[in-house]
Amino acid sequence: MIFTSTPLSGSFLVTPRVLGDTRGWFMRTFCKNSFAEIGHHKEWVQMNHSYTALKGTVRGLHFQQPPHAEIKLVRCIAGAVYDVIVDLRENSPTHLQWFGAEISALNKQMMYIPEGFAHGFQALTDDVELVYCHSEFYTQAAESGLRHNDPRIGIQWPLEVVELSDRDRQHPLL
Repeated sequence: MIFTSTPLSGSFLVTPRVLGDTRGWFMRTFCKNSFAEIGHHKEWVQMNHSYTALKGTVRGLHFQQPPHAEIKLVRCIAGAVYDVIVDLRENSPTHLQWFGAEISALNKQMMYIPEGFAHGFQALTDDVELVYCHSEFYTQAAESGLRHNDPRIGIQWPLEVVELSDRDRQHPLL
């Protein structure tokens, strides 16, 4: 696997090495030893799978409050998304900065998101599926979010937003 640092400290785009032949292909999406090289030592305790029907839909920006802050590893297995992370760590030099990248079933890249970050995405195609690994169990009392269009963050979504959940619409502005 190739770990490419993003401009936000501790986050990475992860590119698996794909081995292929006439039968198809094979790739490793997690190796404890490889992830230890970037400082990841926590166990993945939960895996989730989401489906988004419509191109232009935005989900997020979601995070869990401490002490339930989580590390996420996000992989797109159908379609394509513009995956966005926001650094919420108050003592970070990139506090409230964001980074976005296209991850897709075609490019097979994954986003590694450290604790203290919000995460969201916009579907770039119809029928998008994401698989998420989490280092903490979902805790409803700790769930929180940021508004996708908060002017203080200034995320530039690539498409017009066509669908947004009521929950995501009601997240507070900073």
